[in-house]
Amino acid sequence: MQQEPKIVVIGSLNMDLVVKAPRAPKRGETILGEEIHFIPGGKGANQAIGLARLGAETTMIGAVGSDAFGAELQEALQRDGVNTSSIKVLAAQPTGVASILLAEGDNSIVVVPGANAQCLPEDLKRFEAKIAEADLVLLQLEIPLETVEYAAELARRYGKIVLLNPAPAQTLSRDLLSNVDYLTPNRSELALIAGVAEDTPLDQGIERVLELGVSTCITTLGAEGAAYRERGGRLLRVPGHKVPVVDTTGAGDAFNAGLAYALARSQDIREAVAFAGRVSALAVTKFGAQGGMPRLNEVAEYFREER
Repeated sequence: MQQEPKIVVIGSLNMDLVVKAPRAPKRGETILGEEIHFIPGGKGANQAIGLARLGAETTMIGAVGSDAFGAELQEALQRDGVNTSSIKVLAAQPTGVASILLAEGDNSIVVVPGANAQCLPEDLKRFEAKIAEADLVLLQLEIPLETVEYAAELARRYGKIVLLNPAPAQTLSRDLLSNVDYLTPNRSELALIAGVAEDTPLDQGIERVLELGVSTCITTLGAEGAAYRERGGRLLRVPGHKVPVVDTTGAGDAFNAGLAYALARSQDIREAVAFAGRVSALAVTKFGAQGGMPRLNEVAEYFREER
């Protein structure tokens, strides 16, 4: 029986404050809301829980405040078996918060990074042994870019697979991209990283990213699935799945968790992208980014029935 992979997730932990209202208030106006939910989130934590539910031996490296939100976020990870011993707890910084207003079928979000901004390269030096033991290191961009750059460099030094989910979108250096094995942008993130217009043909944007040093680029296309290309290869596509959609909040995080899990288990790229698509599709059938993350047996059973 194949041993479960060891994966280190280096990234953000946020408490999502989700307020539902009949409409967005005008400037200076106070209105009454309908509902409020406090939901554990942050792209790093979401992906860590996604991995743990699939079965990976998962370690989370990040930072929270010494407040109630920080404790709750760690407890949520621990309930799903994520190792939280490498999470830094800061007395002088609040836990990161995302304030999300849902109104008239749309949302607006304000993120206060809080402790996430104090997840620093020096922390990775303290937890270097965790990276050295891992099969794969999974990164996003909700912590300082210098930390992401150092993490990729450190993981590459130890010969680990490096997967970067480049969200939220920002310009990335050639030095960082040359240390990335798998990059998973959506269309807008791809355009920004490649330095091209969003309506540029997909293959041209991916070609540019590969020229910048990435080994493989996998672009997520929402309901249409994903497209990927390895350096020296051609553009290939994996179709999406038709499912009853409840909440798309965690779709991207589920995709990255599924991809990381499959790659760490040495699946080939097409199998890994297809598996990630199934994990992502099943995640959107449930409410909440973390709550929707499926277990491995659920993925197998759901798509066995689909066939």
